[in-house]
Parts: sequence; C-alpha cells; structure tokens
Amino acid sequence: MARNEQLIRQHKILQILERRRFGSSLEDIRDSVVQELGLNTLHVRSIRRDLEALQAAGIDIGSEDTDLGKLWKLRRVDKGLHKITISASELISLSMGRDLMLPLVGTTFWQGIEGFWNKIREQLPEGVWDHYQKYRRTMRVMGLPRKSYERQQGILKTINRAIQEHRRVECDYESLGKPISKRILEPYGLAIYQSSIYVVAVESGKNEDKEPQERLRHWKLDRFTKATALDDWFQADEEVDLEQHLGQSVGIFSGEKAIAYKIKLSANASRWVQEDPWHSEQIVEKQPDGSSILTVPTYHAMEIIPRVLTLGNEAEILEPAEGRQTMKELVAGLTKKYKS
Repeated sequence: MARNEQLIRQHKILQILERRRFGSSLEDIRDSVVQELGLNTLHVRSIRRDLEALQAAGIDIGSEDTDLGKLWKLRRVDKGLHKITISASELISLSMGRDLMLPLVGTTFWQGIEGFWNKIREQLPEGVWDHYQKYRRTMRVMGLPRKSYERQQGILKTINRAIQEHRRVECDYESLGKPISKRILEPYGLAIYQSSIYVVAVESGKNEDKEPQERLRHWKLDRFTKATALDDWFQADEEVDLEQHLGQSVGIFSGEKAIAYKIKLSANASRWVQEDPWHSEQIVEKQPDGSSILTVPTYHAMEIIPRVLTLGNEAEILEPAEGRQTMKELVAGLTKKYKS
C-alpha cells in the first residue's frame, strides 16, 4: 500500500458522505472511491475499516438499517466544533505557525486557517486575548515576504483535487524565458519554499525508463496559466516518498542524482554555516589552519553559488570542477560590470 493511500482514501470517503445527506451503502461508497481515485479495485472490507478508523478518530459517522440495507452517513450536528480550551502560550505558538503560512494567502488553505483562527478568537476570554496581544508584540516571524496566490486560486483548487483523486492535469506552463507550453502532469503533492508554492509532479509520458523518485519535478504555481483535471487517472507509484524526495535538496531544485559540493570556509563562515545549516546531511570538517571543508549534496549549481557569494572571500568552491568554473565565469562577469 502507498504510504498515504489510506489517508487519501479516508478523506475521499468523508467527501462522499458530506454530499450524501441520506447516507450510502458500503458498496456505493466503494464504487465512488474507486471511480474518483482512479483505482483498479478495492474491497468493501477496506471501506469498512476506513469508516471504523474515522469513527475511532472522533468523527461522527453512524449507520442505520433501512429497506435498502445498511446505510452509513455523516451525522450533522448544530454544535459545530467541540469547545476548545487554549492557554495564552498555546495561542502564541499557534499564531506564529499561522504567520509561517502567510504564503498561502489567497488560497482555500488560508481561508481554512483564518476560519479556524476566528473560531478560536470568538471563544477566548478577554484576559487570555489581552495577554496574547501584549506578548505577541515581542515576537515576530520574519523572512517571509507577503505574497498572494489569489489569482491562481482556481488553478490550485484543480491541482489539489487532482492530487487527492490521482487525476492527470493538463496545464499551460510558462518556463522562464520560454513560451507557454502544454504539459500533462501527474501531481503527487505541494511544497512551499521561500514564500512560493510548487507542485511536485511527474510529466506524463516523459522519462518513463527512470526510477519514480528521479522523475519527480517541481513546477512553480506562479507559472501556471491554466489547469484542467482530466478524466484520466494515474496509478500513484508506491515507491514515491515526498518527504524523502524534498529532504534531499538544498533548495527547491530536483534532479536525477545529487552532486557533492566541497567548499572551503573560513573560521567565521564555518560558524555561520553551522548556525544556519544549508542541508540536513551537510558535513563540516575542521582543518588544522582553523578553516573548514563543507561537503553538501545539491542538484543544481544555483542552489549553492548564491550562498557562496553571500560569504564573499570567506568561502571558496573546491569541487566539482564545473561548479568552480561557473563561479569563475560569474565573478569575471561581475568584475567587468563593476569595473568602471
């Protein structure tokens, strides 16, 4: 079973029950899940186990015997959410997490965040809210420019639906410096990097001889001008692990195989890189003269070169030769530009 297949299936079951106020049989639910997720087959026992798991999680799903047989339905209550008790410290932590999600402004995800935040605000005693406001003035989340995806909201909804239902997406995509082109993507998930949203997807029909993880690419949402979910499902590859895939990169680039960059750092630069790591698997080896050698895996030179440039004379690329040559050409170009 794919790592998140059960979770996706359970979420789909909830969506089906939400729109069927009079309930559905296990067989009806199974048939809808198979159709909407593009599965080849699925046993009703799996649906029953999913329903029981949702019930155990506290979701109010019930069943009743009718002339049509046993029907399962999502009970509707007027009470809304259970009452939430929250301390000022917990509220501060939650609000800081909300700030980190600012890149989602203009999307349905942000609407959900804001809706939940407003419900909490309405239930809070004034004393807790006052304490929160005073303390929050001393804590700021920085480094995330305000960015809105309101213009791409419809595209994001389409892609998110396609991720959940394993549908192929036909899109118009504009790469930098290139005209808009038609692409057919098989989306696996979304990633947020430096205030931008990226679609992690495989391009249908391309590089099919390569390993599944190697076929994944990152498509910037800003560059989508149109997206249509097709009535064409794909079988999600069970070997694809998004957490592992995204954890391999210094930035948002992806590729077939990471290249190890070796960079000589001064004592000061070594301290800076250890305080603010570039990669979870980086290695810093201290040298007898007080300098260090940083070894870091990367998929693209432009993940490393801007970081080296910010260190100025405190850093030098040693390997690979291509990376060193790219830096030489860049420095030569800058020297010429700033000569006069």
